[in-house]
Amino acid sequence: MPNSLVIYMVAHQPRRVRLPAQLIPRGTAPEKMDTLIFDEQMDRRYFDKVAKYCYRPATELFQSLVDKGMKISLGFSVSLLLQMRRFGPDVLTGFQKLVSHPNVELVAVEPYHSFIFYLDIAAFAERMAWGKRQLEETFQKPIAVTDTTEMFMSNDIYFQLQLSGFKGAVMDGRPWVMGWREPTHLYRYPNEVMRLFTRHYELSDDVGYRFSNREWNGWPLMADTYATWVRQAMGEFVFLAWDFETFGEHHRADSGIFPFMHALHDDFVKHKMQYLTPSEAVATFPDAHEMPLPEYGCTWAGDGGMDFFLGNEAQQGIFRLMHHIYNKAKLTKHPHLMDIAMWLLQSDNLHLIQWFSKAGSQAEVSAYFTPDEWWELGALGILREQQRVYVNFLRAMDEYA
Repeated sequence: MPNSLVIYMVAHQPRRVRLPAQLIPRGTAPEKMDTLIFDEQMDRRYFDKVAKYCYRPATELFQSLVDKGMKISLGFSVSLLLQMRRFGPDVLTGFQKLVSHPNVELVAVEPYHSFIFYLDIAAFAERMAWGKRQLEETFQKPIAVTDTTEMFMSNDIYFQLQLSGFKGAVMDGRPWVMGWREPTHLYRYPNEVMRLFTRHYELSDDVGYRFSNREWNGWPLMADTYATWVRQAMGEFVFLAWDFETFGEHHRADSGIFPFMHALHDDFVKHKMQYLTPSEAVATFPDAHEMPLPEYGCTWAGDGGMDFFLGNEAQQGIFRLMHHIYNKAKLTKHPHLMDIAMWLLQSDNLHLIQWFSKAGSQAEVSAYFTPDEWWELGALGILREQQRVYVNFLRAMDEYA
């Protein structure tokens, strides 16, 4: 029975592409292409919505909880940092105040929320270092532990993160990866040093996905019930991880998610559960268990593999176009074209079309995140116009290559 708890949340908003796709006239300067490729107006609309229902009230929620003794860790994509600076400076100020609390640890994430590691692992390492600096400068706190994109982890990614100097990394504790092992221990790759936190995906998803689902046999989830489930997990500590947007966006305030978290903290205190930050957990449990890692990466999306992002023909088509625009941007050696290409590698552009030729809860999640305005194009129209965004950019780089 564990008596320790590690909590991690990641906050992210994508840089959404403009649909229908806009033609990029010949001779357009690279710095002028952004407005033809990305939809800043849509980004602002979604940011304002999530800030109202999640970022502002949830930051206050966790400020209150860390003041009362809860410990948490937080990661931020650079795309969200840029949106906060542009659309909601007060939201950034609120997060800065929260992260400055001694009970909050800052975690590095892949800054673009991209799958650059599939195309160029050296560029992945460079971007991770850049993203780490961005977060440390913004929040004035050092970083020792990292996340990637969608909690992706594989054999080669582990070694690159270790070479980059990180002391710990997070991954999803799926049975197909862990085998007979429990996700309630600290792990490391055999004969290596960097520690691995394996998310208890069932307990995490009880809150992250199922909390407001009235068809779930666990609804309504009471704090004392959930706290009992956590305490009954076998192992040394439980690692819970959620999207920060869980609180107020995925589960609206009228679902009871905010009072649930207050009551949950009270129950943990009552039963003397110990909160740990990730770095504290590394120090507390020095004898990490050994665990091999898969050559095919695992994520925390869908069934825990890359099928959620590459499981249909439309996703595979966009993924191939991602390769082509990245390679051509490299040929140009133009820093702004490289930056645009990196943004177009965002995993969100694959996530948002997972629903194509699919059915079930995963497709419903994908469709939920697909912008409302896009559906006016029809399902096939979304796929066609999304591909044109990439093709138009590819051809716009002709004169710079």
